[in-house]
Amino acid sequence: MEFVADAPTLLLLFGAALLAGFVDAIAGGGGLITVPALLLAGVSPIAAIGTNKSQSVFGSGVASATVIRKKIISIDEVRAPFVRAVLGSAVGALIVQRVDPEALDVVIPIVVAGIGSYFLFAPRVGDVATEPRIRASIYRNTVVPIIGFYDGFFGPGTGSFFAMGGVALRGLGVIKATATAKTLNFGSNVAALAIFVIGGQVVWAATAAMIAGQLVGATVGARTMISGGTRLIRPLVVTVSIAMLVKWFLA
Repeated sequence: MEFVADAPTLLLLFGAALLAGFVDAIAGGGGLITVPALLLAGVSPIAAIGTNKSQSVFGSGVASATVIRKKIISIDEVRAPFVRAVLGSAVGALIVQRVDPEALDVVIPIVVAGIGSYFLFAPRVGDVATEPRIRASIYRNTVVPIIGFYDGFFGPGTGSFFAMGGVALRGLGVIKATATAKTLNFGSNVAALAIFVIGGQVVWAATAAMIAGQLVGATVGARTMISGGTRLIRPLVVTVSIAMLVKWFLA
């Protein structure tokens, strides 16, 4: 099946990107929606990952601008980990174009199950900030680039991984952790996109339709995240995690 930029296909991609932008801004995991939609539209697997970055960068950019404008986080707080996320993602995007991404089929379900279980069975975690479990320098130099690498290599769930790391390892409240995750995810998206563009792995017709959906969904989602608090973020993280597990086991 080859990609055909007809009206029904572009409408499908617009709708998928709108929903993904909303979900990504709140809990991460929007790639669970957009990557399958691109594959369904006839885009090849590697190009689907590259094209997903070309539209998700707008959603993560809007979400990042919103949380910074609302002063949930400051640029100074995220500058150092942002750079690490960029570097990790660039390496991941380079490697995925040379290896079989199906190698992640064993690792991804384990990581996703851990995220969902953490939020499901520790319901009060993240309501307020707690003591960090690892130093900021260790977190930004190890955990952040590893998650960034995953985003460049594949992507779905990256926002959840960054948020999870902020809560579990740095002791952040869930709102702060989720807001920080938006900026780091933006950096990893930009870096991966640059590599995929150079590699010719972006379908621009699909991108154009999906950008509009991402901008709408991300704007609404970021505002909902700020006002909804832990009552909305936690259930969405668990739901997205379960949905991702179902997708992988049924694939």
